[in-house]
Amino acid sequence: MNKYLFPIYAIIIGVIIALITKKQKAIGTKLLLSFSGAFLLALTLFDLLPEVYQHLEAKQTGLFIMCGILLQIILEFFSKGAEHGHVHIHKEDNKFPWLLFTSLCIHSFLEGFPIHQHNDMVYGVFIHKIPIAVLLTIFLLQSNYSKIQVVGFIVIFAVMTPLGTYISNNTTIATEYVDIINAIVIGIFLHISTTILFETGEGHKFNLSKLVAICLGILIAYFI
Repeated sequence: MNKYLFPIYAIIIGVIIALITKKQKAIGTKLLLSFSGAFLLALTLFDLLPEVYQHLEAKQTGLFIMCGILLQIILEFFSKGAEHGHVHIHKEDNKFPWLLFTSLCIHSFLEGFPIHQHNDMVYGVFIHKIPIAVLLTIFLLQSNYSKIQVVGFIVIFAVMTPLGTYISNNTTIATEYVDIINAIVIGIFLHISTTILFETGEGHKFNLSKLVAICLGILIAYFI
């Protein structure tokens, strides 16, 4: 049951943090983002990647991973990088951001598939979603969108990952293509996590606190 609920818990925690910090970016959000990027990348390399290479031909696996990277690049063209903490919503704009919403939902839906066979990945998705939920909630609350639109955005975004996990568990089609989908998701995870890790801080400084957060993420993922 946790594989369905953990991604939802992450969104709830993120929303609560955003509300507590009074719609201001929390100081620790960037560090949590760095930790989540390292944690997700490490789990992908330690757990998901070796499994996919066992079931698919090597060059074919590489092709699908590249497809995942390209898909994420396309999604980010519309979401403007919200999947790794860049949420840009114009306060004066009251038109619902359908492109952002659709891109985030597709991304969230796909990342639910590996949780079917790799239960450890639920922790990576859980940690990954918390800072994203914080930043997304902050920007939505600061926008001119109605409360119904904001709540609807967050609720649908929250259920997309469990929906992906449910489909991977309960449909024949998903079972037949699960390794291909997982390879594509690896590409998505690689792109997101490395983008988070390689982004520099203010003044292009890679500070010590970020390095410690990254090392902690890798270490914890190794021992899970």
